[in-house]
Amino acid sequence: MKQEDARALISKGIDTSKQQHWADFGCGTGTFTSALFHLLPVGSSIEAVDLQKQHLRIPVNFTVANFETDELILPALDGILMANSLHYIKDKKKLIRKLETHFGDDRNFLIVEYNTDMANTWVPYPLSFPNLITLFTELGYNRITKLGTRHSIYNHAEIYSALIQL
Repeated sequence: MKQEDARALISKGIDTSKQQHWADFGCGTGTFTSALFHLLPVGSSIEAVDLQKQHLRIPVNFTVANFETDELILPALDGILMANSLHYIKDKKKLIRKLETHFGDDRNFLIVEYNTDMANTWVPYPLSFPNLITLFTELGYNRITKLGTRHSIYNHAEIYSALIQL
């Protein structure tokens, strides 16, 4: 995905009125981490977490860890970005409850996923937008907004972005 596409998918979910501290869980090569970095106000910070060491070209705090199983020491977060990483998690409720412990006063989940319920090798536990609504509603979230969509070159699927807040 191109950097401008990543920015377009998540830009409506970013509050630009104040400095913030975010984490990107499963940052990979940093496409969405970089998009987030360029959208956040100056003075904001990002914790990037991935299973493998990544060489991101932006100033972030990087941690090699498994965000599903490892205990992470993070400062209070205003937001959590998960771009194409939640579909690797079987027990999504358990993970979300774990990640919630890292929030400060604000609770913003920014999710980018394939809009499908059909599993495959690359998307073992898919999360379509209707199922995302069900998941987060069951966890007590009452503001779930679809921010945008893009066509994916993989499996002719659609990619969506969503902002989830209490």
